[in-house]
Amino acid sequence: MGLIKRIPRGKVCTYGLIASAAGNTRAARQVAWILHAASQKEGLPWHRVVNRSGKISLPPHKGYDLQKELLKEEGVVFDLNDKIPFDLFLWLPGE
Repeated sequence: MGLIKRIPRGKVCTYGLIASAAGNTRAARQVAWILHAASQKEGLPWHRVVNRSGKISLPPHKGYDLQKELLKEEGVVFDLNDKIPFDLFLWLPGE
Protein backbone atom coordinates (compact mmCIF):
# COMPACT_ATOMS: atom_id res chain seq x y z
CA MET A 1 0.00 0.00 0.00
CA GLY A 2 2.97 2.27 0.55
CA LEU A 3 3.74 2.31 -3.17
CA ILE A 4 0.22 3.37 -4.02
CA LYS A 5 0.35 6.20 -1.48
CA ARG A 6 3.54 7.50 -3.13
CA ILE A 7 2.01 8.06 -6.57
CA PRO A 8 2.24 11.84 -6.94
CA ARG A 9 -0.68 14.09 -7.68
CA GLY A 10 -1.05 14.49 -11.46
CA LYS A 11 0.64 11.15 -12.21
CA VAL A 12 -0.61 7.60 -12.74
CA CYS A 13 0.87 4.14 -12.34
CA THR A 14 -0.27 0.74 -13.58
CA TYR A 15 -1.47 -2.23 -11.59
CA GLY A 16 1.37 -4.28 -13.05
CA LEU A 17 4.13 -1.79 -12.24
CA ILE A 18 2.96 -1.61 -8.64
CA ALA A 19 2.85 -5.41 -8.40
CA SER A 20 6.31 -5.70 -9.93
CA ALA A 21 7.78 -3.09 -7.58
CA ALA A 22 6.23 -4.99 -4.68
CA GLY A 23 8.05 -8.12 -5.81
CA ASN A 24 5.44 -10.06 -7.78
CA THR A 25 5.22 -9.39 -11.51
CA ARG A 26 2.07 -11.52 -11.77
CA ALA A 27 0.05 -9.81 -9.02
CA ALA A 28 -1.71 -7.02 -10.94
CA ARG A 29 -5.12 -8.46 -10.00
CA GLN A 30 -4.13 -8.49 -6.35
CA VAL A 31 -3.28 -4.78 -6.60
CA ALA A 32 -6.79 -4.18 -7.97
CA TRP A 33 -8.24 -6.18 -5.09
CA ILE A 34 -6.24 -4.20 -2.52
CA LEU A 35 -7.49 -0.96 -4.04
CA HIS A 36 -11.06 -2.18 -3.90
CA ALA A 37 -10.79 -3.46 -0.34
CA ALA A 38 -8.65 -0.81 1.33
CA SER A 39 -8.73 2.48 -0.62
CA GLN A 40 -11.21 4.28 1.57
CA LYS A 41 -9.97 2.86 4.87
CA GLU A 42 -6.30 3.53 4.10
CA GLY A 43 -6.78 6.78 2.16
CA LEU A 44 -5.19 5.34 -0.97
CA PRO A 45 -5.20 7.44 -4.16
CA TRP A 46 -6.95 4.62 -6.03
CA HIS A 47 -7.82 6.91 -8.92
CA ARG A 48 -4.13 7.18 -9.90
CA VAL A 49 -3.90 3.49 -10.84
CA VAL A 50 -4.78 2.53 -14.41
CA ASN A 51 -4.27 -0.45 -16.70
CA ARG A 52 -1.19 -1.09 -18.81
CA SER A 53 -2.84 0.52 -21.83
CA GLY A 54 -3.18 3.82 -20.01
CA LYS A 55 -6.92 3.46 -19.63
CA ILE A 56 -9.32 3.33 -16.71
CA SER A 57 -10.41 -0.25 -16.05
CA LEU A 58 -13.64 0.50 -14.21
CA PRO A 59 -16.86 0.38 -16.24
CA PRO A 60 -18.89 3.52 -16.99
CA HIS A 61 -21.22 4.51 -14.16
CA LYS A 62 -19.40 2.13 -11.80
CA GLY A 63 -16.41 4.27 -10.92
CA TYR A 64 -15.08 5.15 -14.38
CA ASP A 65 -16.58 8.63 -14.46
CA LEU A 66 -15.43 9.48 -10.93
CA GLN A 67 -11.90 8.23 -11.60
CA LYS A 68 -11.65 10.21 -14.82
CA GLU A 69 -12.92 13.37 -13.14
CA LEU A 70 -10.48 13.01 -10.22
CA LEU A 71 -7.57 12.56 -12.63
CA LYS A 72 -8.63 15.53 -14.74
CA GLU A 73 -8.83 17.66 -11.58
CA GLU A 74 -5.16 16.79 -11.02
CA GLY A 75 -4.23 17.87 -14.54
CA VAL A 76 -4.09 14.44 -16.18
CA VAL A 77 -5.28 14.56 -19.78
CA PHE A 78 -6.88 11.91 -21.96
CA ASP A 79 -6.62 11.50 -25.71
CA LEU A 80 -9.62 11.00 -28.00
CA ASN A 81 -9.68 7.30 -27.08
CA ASP A 82 -9.69 8.06 -23.33
CA LYS A 83 -6.08 6.94 -23.04
CA ILE A 84 -3.58 8.70 -20.76
CA PRO A 85 -0.27 9.51 -22.48
CA PHE A 86 2.29 7.67 -20.37
CA ASP A 87 5.13 9.78 -21.71
CA LEU A 88 3.66 12.72 -19.77
CA PHE A 89 1.89 11.16 -16.80
CA LEU A 90 3.37 7.75 -15.91
CA TRP A 91 5.03 7.53 -12.51
CA LEU A 92 7.56 4.75 -12.11
CA PRO A 93 7.99 3.26 -8.63
CA GLY A 94 11.42 4.18 -7.38
CA GLU A 95 11.37 7.70 -8.81
